[in-house]
Amino acid sequence: MAAGIKRAHGETERHARLKRLAFLWAQAQGYSACAMEVSLPKCRYRADVAAYRLTPKGIGSTAIFECKQALCDLRRDNCQGDAARQRLETICQRRQLLEGRLRAHYPSLRNGDSLFPEFDLPDLTVIGHRGHARLLRELRALQNRLYDCTKFDKLLRYRCANLYFLVLPEDLFRDSEIPVSWGALVEADGALNLVRKPIWHETTAEYHIRLLHRIAVAGTRAINRKLEITFDDIATGERYRSC
Repeated sequence: MAAGIKRAHGETERHARLKRLAFLWAQAQGYSACAMEVSLPKCRYRADVAAYRLTPKGIGSTAIFECKQALCDLRRDNCQGDAARQRLETICQRRQLLEGRLRAHYPSLRNGDSLFPEFDLPDLTVIGHRGHARLLRELRALQNRLYDCTKFDKLLRYRCANLYFLVLPEDLFRDSEIPVSWGALVEADGALNLVRKPIWHETTAEYHIRLLHRIAVAGTRAINRKLEITFDDIATGERYRSC
């Protein structure tokens, strides 16, 4: 790894290298304001790299770079919300229909969780019905993906930036795995190659300013670490200014 680039706590060297390459690539494309580990406005996510490019006319453009070092890491964030919700609704309907039929066939199954027998819920797991077990597994998987693994989809929905790039090592790239509307930057021979262009997303001037502010905050935080400036140092300076 190049000198001066330190890995974040728990970060692998491969992921840190991808972030560095994205940082360099963004600046080479004219994004003069860049920072790593940028907390994004309007959502709980943090971008590996965020960048802002000034244009002669208008309010400029913004870009977000997400680096993925493993296929499981990529798939964890790549659940499309609308498709997952539709599938979840279908699975729930199928489950209700199947459980209704199973209750009719096994009226004696009760789990005794109510004071009144007529309100007891049948414990259908004891039947060992493979179709019902498969529905429950898919239901749990969809719920987990829908509520925990929709980062790529939500970044687009929240209009966090104009352009979105996925940064991958060459052995990980599969066109089918790239999220819709995202660009793909693939590492090869120590550099990034643009193998899929992203789709432009309009955002408001307010969003540009808020993201630019977050980039500046992340940059200030990085310089503070490099210069070993602590919160106590800042607080001391604030007391002197108030005197």
